[in-house]
Amino acid sequence: MALRGPALRLLRALLGHTCQQSRSQSVAVLGAPFSRGQKRRGVEHGPKVIRDAGLIDRLSGLDYSVHDFGDLNFHYPEKDEPYMDVKSPRTVGGANKKLSTAVSRAVGAGHTLVMLGGDHSLGLGSAAGHAQQCPDLCLIWVDAHPDLNTPLTSPSGNLHGQPVAFMLKELQNKVPDLPGFSWAKPFLSCRDLVYIGLRDVDPGEYQIMKDLGIQYFTMRDIDRLGIQRVMEVTLDHLMARKQRPIHLSFDIDAFDPLLAPATGTPVNGGLTYREGMYLTEEIHNTGLLSVMDLVEVNPVLGASDEAVQATASLAVDVIASSLGQTREGAHPILFYLSVKCNNVHPVLVYMGMNLNPF
Repeated sequence: MALRGPALRLLRALLGHTCQQSRSQSVAVLGAPFSRGQKRRGVEHGPKVIRDAGLIDRLSGLDYSVHDFGDLNFHYPEKDEPYMDVKSPRTVGGANKKLSTAVSRAVGAGHTLVMLGGDHSLGLGSAAGHAQQCPDLCLIWVDAHPDLNTPLTSPSGNLHGQPVAFMLKELQNKVPDLPGFSWAKPFLSCRDLVYIGLRDVDPGEYQIMKDLGIQYFTMRDIDRLGIQRVMEVTLDHLMARKQRPIHLSFDIDAFDPLLAPATGTPVNGGLTYREGMYLTEEIHNTGLLSVMDLVEVNPVLGASDEAVQATASLAVDVIASSLGQTREGAHPILFYLSVKCNNVHPVLVYMGMNLNPF
């Protein structure tokens, strides 16, 4: 009998994916205090305020072995003139190369990795490092913006609006060579990418998404379909051919600015708290999350200490939910998996009691 629905999701969560078999109870946290992918300073303090909001204690309370690798130190060239109107290419390219190496090392050591940004230009280095270890990964990009401009289409020249373009194989001939980016080779197919939460899309980005047939959900789509259906379609789209590791790249501006005011490019009409938690809960339930980014928390832009604290606390909630915290409360794992040979249904057993819910 084939497993379906809750039974299949539970079995995946317990057994995991081959690329992360040893990671289920080991989480690494890596800070990337970097802000040069955009013009607003302050986002480099994001990793600190997220840690200060209780991240490590929260993850430890979920029965993880937590390894805080601290923050990367980035090199800032004395001269980094714009290239084709793209700002700070050498600085951003070098930072992403360093991040890529660090992410690859952490994933290769068997950890589920949480990368704390910094601005969203870091999504390139994080996903590229992940792909070195798990070349079959898929990417869920949760953001108000698709960050899909190329150097030729970007209205601002800011690289935090361009990282996905450098990842896609289908855009390889559309992205010019930038100084600092010679290391960056496309590693992702457009069919392995889903956007959730879009509501501020530049004309060039819209054209690329349409031309390549990229799966995306705007906030209107979430209003129309509901977040449950959005997540069903997302996971069916990404896992239809095979189960593979998930890279979740979560920009805090995906939420409505009323919830996450301390960020650089807020856009009204974003995710509610419940939608954000449901989204991350469903990703956790697959058992396939391998790396996640949490970026664009900028404490300098908070109008008050309360606004900064609310944004940082929300970031902690997103990360914890992605790693198994539920709204029923966090409970230690009290069971092990056995299998009924006659019907292949998983059975939950705790202290001799059959807790099979199927």
